[in-house]
Amino acid sequence: MTDALRRIRCDDPSAVADHARTHRHVVVPLAVGEPDGVMAALDAAGPTLDGVTVHQMHTLHDRPYLHGAYPGLRHVSYFLSPITRAALVEGGIDFTPAHFSEMPHILAHVAPNPLVVAAASLPDRHGWFSLGTNADYTARLIGRAPFFLEANACMPRTRGENQVHVSQVVGWVETDRPLPEMPGATIGPKDRAIGEAIAERVPDGATIQVGIGSIPAAAISALRDHRHLGLHTELLSDAIAELFTAGVITGTRKVTRPGKLVTTFAMGTTSFYDFIDDNPAVELLPVDWVNDPRVIGREHCFVSINATAEVDLAGQANSEYIGGRMWSGAGGQADFAKGAMFSPQGRGFLALHSTNRAGTVSRIKVKLESGAMVTTGKNTVDHVVTEYGVAELHGQPLSVRARRLIDIAHPEFRDELEAGARAAGFLPG
Repeated sequence: MTDALRRIRCDDPSAVADHARTHRHVVVPLAVGEPDGVMAALDAAGPTLDGVTVHQMHTLHDRPYLHGAYPGLRHVSYFLSPITRAALVEGGIDFTPAHFSEMPHILAHVAPNPLVVAAASLPDRHGWFSLGTNADYTARLIGRAPFFLEANACMPRTRGENQVHVSQVVGWVETDRPLPEMPGATIGPKDRAIGEAIAERVPDGATIQVGIGSIPAAAISALRDHRHLGLHTELLSDAIAELFTAGVITGTRKVTRPGKLVTTFAMGTTSFYDFIDDNPAVELLPVDWVNDPRVIGREHCFVSINATAEVDLAGQANSEYIGGRMWSGAGGQADFAKGAMFSPQGRGFLALHSTNRAGTVSRIKVKLESGAMVTTGKNTVDHVVTEYGVAELHGQPLSVRARRLIDIAHPEFRDELEAGARAAGFLPG
């Protein structure tokens, strides 16, 4: 261990509180990049803090401060998780709508002079830490803001633009804590039908982005007979790693970062973390590059595959507001949908089951649920997919959109949707 590493190593993670008092804005990576021990120490110091704000997407660990326990320690979420979803309803946190690609730009305005608190790999002999599973918005702050790190023996050392040198670190603690895992999604018959319909429309040599959930997982599974696919995605997971290992994803036909699995954060099982550890094929890059529609659009035949909650007959998609409440956030869905539009022969897919689980409510609607947020706009949505087929919408008039969406709705709701479309003026009365 170098002298520089020894000088700033902390035996007690509560040292982070003094740095938070100075900077007042604390930026934390999403998901696995959250340093559990250090954030627990910051939470414990909550009663002594004044005017400190934590900025983060997708929190995995519950803490008292998320429920408004300390007036001087506040949380702003930019993408809700099951934990922050409940905390928002309680009034314990604030929520800021944001496209994932815009996070570094937003943070530059709302969080001046921040402290970055992040999980990392152990330092190497040259004094370099890796942010491991993450680059996201925090990587863009390397060299621009001080870092306080929780170096975890379980954190994989990954490559890309997520390396932090000891000279950029004001303190670090060491731990050996198992990483949070994300098990593979359970794929049902409807998911499989949707996945196969999408896979049929993905040509060999395409570069893909795949979201999270059972439908995207089904699409990945259905791509196993494809060849020469490339990957440029915001989330890297087990299923994609399996396609790479099977030789389906090679990246040899990519324009940007050929041969690389490009992502901005990663989450999966322990075996997946072993896969990305020191893997030269994996690159973790800042989200304002990975999710930039202009960068995405450089690829030939870029294919974006994501799930949504509901689609109206104009083609507007709501992917973040369910049951009268905020459920998640925009994330990168619109980033990749727009990027696919810019790509030569690119195509975007938004997929959903035709009804809710009980089969009592159509998820193809005349109008979105009252109060719902539009995540991906009607001018950007390309293909909508249910277990009943694929509706190609981009560039089509409202009458064609309505007819095509009604045709992929559940049969029990098609008459009702058609009547609603006529009343709304989408179809001739």
